[in-house]
Amino acid sequence: MNQSMPRRRGSRLSAAFAERFNLLADKAPNDIIERRIREVVELHGATPWVLMFAILVASIGLNVNSIAVIIGAMLISPLMGPIMGVGHGIAVHDFALARRAMKNLLVSTVIGLLVSALYFMLTPLSEAQSELLARTSPTIWDVLIALFGGMAGIIGVTREEKSAVIPGVAIATALMPPLCTAGYGLATGQWNYFGGAFYLYSINAVFIALATFIGIRLLRLPYHAFVDERTERRMRRAIWTVALATTIPSLYLATLMVKDELYKSRASQFVRSEFVFKDAYVVDTRVDPTTRRIDVSLIGNPISKGTLAMIEGKLAVAGLDGSRLQLHQSGEYEKVDVTQLRAGVLSDLYKQSQETLAAKDRQLEELQASLRASQRFALQAKDMADELRAQYPGLGEVTLSQGVAIDADGERLPVSQLTVTGAGTLEPSERERVQAWFKVRSKAETARVLFED
Repeated sequence: MNQSMPRRRGSRLSAAFAERFNLLADKAPNDIIERRIREVVELHGATPWVLMFAILVASIGLNVNSIAVIIGAMLISPLMGPIMGVGHGIAVHDFALARRAMKNLLVSTVIGLLVSALYFMLTPLSEAQSELLARTSPTIWDVLIALFGGMAGIIGVTREEKSAVIPGVAIATALMPPLCTAGYGLATGQWNYFGGAFYLYSINAVFIALATFIGIRLLRLPYHAFVDERTERRMRRAIWTVALATTIPSLYLATLMVKDELYKSRASQFVRSEFVFKDAYVVDTRVDPTTRRIDVSLIGNPISKGTLAMIEGKLAVAGLDGSRLQLHQSGEYEKVDVTQLRAGVLSDLYKQSQETLAAKDRQLEELQASLRASQRFALQAKDMADELRAQYPGLGEVTLSQGVAIDADGERLPVSQLTVTGAGTLEPSERERVQAWFKVRSKAETARVLFED
């Protein structure tokens, strides 16, 4: 009895775990899944137009370096359909569907390359922005993103309640930007851009299709045609060979990227720890992992050649053997490379001066507004005095002034004041009328009237 209780507990946990992660629980009927995937495979009617406009939007976004525009292009792109169609067709042995989807994908790719290349040939903005450059060096992480994104996509498509996962997958796997970047490389003749970007596009396409294939087989959709065991084995071997061939270069590129980042980190740490002087300061550090060159720009008193030699002797200990240290000092004019001085310092100074000028402009505008208000009040003062004397001819001197009243709590309140001398002839009701008139005429709730008999 004691042995059976742990067994029961374990079986209950296994059952609960299986129920929670059961992909078949809310799976849509097979015919609905088939229809959903087939509907987005075709490339005719409005679809090629949507593709071309999405390509143009993505190209503009890359050209002006706007992430929001690029995301918008990814959301309207119809490229996911044919790719999922390829994976689905192979998974269910519907080779006619797989061939049609592959053909549509190739046509879509050619359209994307031509439209984006045409745009980049015509645009006056020819400089490669950071969003373009980000699509030229794919790594193993891009493989993982495409695979996991594709898995999320096929699970979303096969749910009974249609999921909103596909737009997120389109953004995460980013099919449009690398295709447009490849078009940029084609238009400008920069084949390293074309190769890197088209490789990233290929990674996304292959691994979304592979994820679709795996997802359909996990969901046990029925085969459309009989394939003997030998043919199926050969087909699976071909699928995994393509996936492996696509992955291997990304592993190599990822290794290089990690090495470069580690080298940059070590070099930056070395500069921070070794270039600490009383009268000299590091204003810029540039590290080139390819040439293993470390450029350091200093301001202040120049350091001696002996000190520099001592620092260079520590490079090997810091894991930077084979590196070349290039020092730029403000005191050694013949060695100063102005372009190496820290752009950030100049940028900060410019920004601070702009902010100071803006603050001065605001202050000047406030003073001018205050002056205009004072001038308006001075011009109105004579008119108000004339109006008051016209109503009450017996009045003496009329004085109008503006000031600040400070109450018991120390609060400062702006006050407009009217002082009337020779007001002994005015009845209380007339004084109240004068008070009301002055409030309306001066447009100030805090207006006050002082009567001097």
